Amino acid sequence: MRRVSLLAATAILIVAGRTTAFDAVGTIKKVDADKSLLYIHANGQDRTVKIDKEVKVLDAAGKPLADGIKSKELKEGAEVTVTVERDGDGPVIKAIRLGKGQAAPAKDGTKDGKAKEGKASVGLKPLTEMTADDRYKGEDGGLYGGGKNEPTGPLLKAARDASGKIQPLDADGKPAKDGMIALVSISMSNATQEFSMFKQLADRDEKKSPRVTVVDCAQGGQAMAQWVDPKARAWVEADRRLEAAKVSPKQVQVIWVKLANIQPKGDLADHGKKLKTDTAAVLKNAKDRFPNVRVAYLGSRIYGGWATTPLNPEPYAYESAFVVRWLIQDQTKVSAELDSDKAPVLLWGPYFWADGTTPRKSDGLVYERSDLVGDGTHPSESGRRKVADMLLKFFQTDPLASNWYLK
Repeated sequence: MRRVSLLAATAILIVAGRTTAFDAVGTIKKVDADKSLLYIHANGQDRTVKIDKEVKVLDAAGKPLADGIKSKELKEGAEVTVTVERDGDGPVIKAIRLGKGQAAPAKDGTKDGKAKEGKASVGLKPLTEMTADDRYKGEDGGLYGGGKNEPTGPLLKAARDASGKIQPLDADGKPAKDGMIALVSISMSNATQEFSMFKQLADRDEKKSPRVTVVDCAQGGQAMAQWVDPKARAWVEADRRLEAAKVSPKQVQVIWVKLANIQPKGDLADHGKKLKTDTAAVLKNAKDRFPNVRVAYLGSRIYGGWATTPLNPEPYAYESAFVVRWLIQDQTKVSAELDSDKAPVLLWGPYFWADGTTPRKSDGLVYERSDLVGDGTHPSESGRRKVADMLLKFFQTDPLASNWYLK
């Protein structure tokens, strides 16, 4: 079976059958016991999901509630975690648990029904703290390599040129004072959980230009491999979200892409090569779909040491940062796949990884167990806020991004 987050989570393979399941945290709007329907607000949207007739209804401690879906605790405004299985008839809720956490015990990553607690630290050094002399599996430090955390030389020039061309466009992609600059996310569950919160902050940000529109197109279960096919359902849903936001594909000029694949295997050279190949295809698709996209800000995972599933634990979460760097370096070398005519200029967005509870030197960033939900992989409210805050600060203060983001 596969477990993924309903709201925004990347799929977790649990190796048993072919059923797709979702773990989601949301707020109850209404429970219709007669029609077996749950109305829930999750990931910034209201959703209606069918409830299985044998649904497990649990309290915050995981104990069954005697009255099931008729329990008084399942009231409007109550925060719940649900487990949903998707089959041929659509999503069906299999379990409801009060509060945050796993609605039903996972079939892996557990022992005697209790989730493993993961690790508070894995002893790795953030890429931003590694120097040119440091080595990790043959890779030196710095986001851009050589111990450098900022673009330089030809890349900086290309980034300045591309950023300087970002301006409000009308629906046909022509410059217009009352036009739009669309900033769009492309990725998986963690990304949509984080970016949707960033959108909330950005939409209230008095510093943001009114011409900038933020659209979250990242989706649960849709990691890089799921965006490779230009006709994949991830792109179809992205088109739907843009249309709902009244954004034309020709107005999309900046994208944020968070790199990850589902259940990677092997060493960095193995899983990294696949992630790089998949992401290169996604970026080319984005350029084809959004002809005026100028810049793609890339990001890697948050800390994965608390993970209790094989979805994307350490060291895969940490190592995804090196794939970001490989892609940027390839473009600098005029890669055939990532030629400037075939892809936007690639740059680092904010770097999110920190070694668990070990404070990052630059800003003191840590990831406590409470920053992740039950699976130790997807961010909780506090974890989402940490990433959203970093995104907001980046677009407000980065010398290149702030030129088009700010008023």
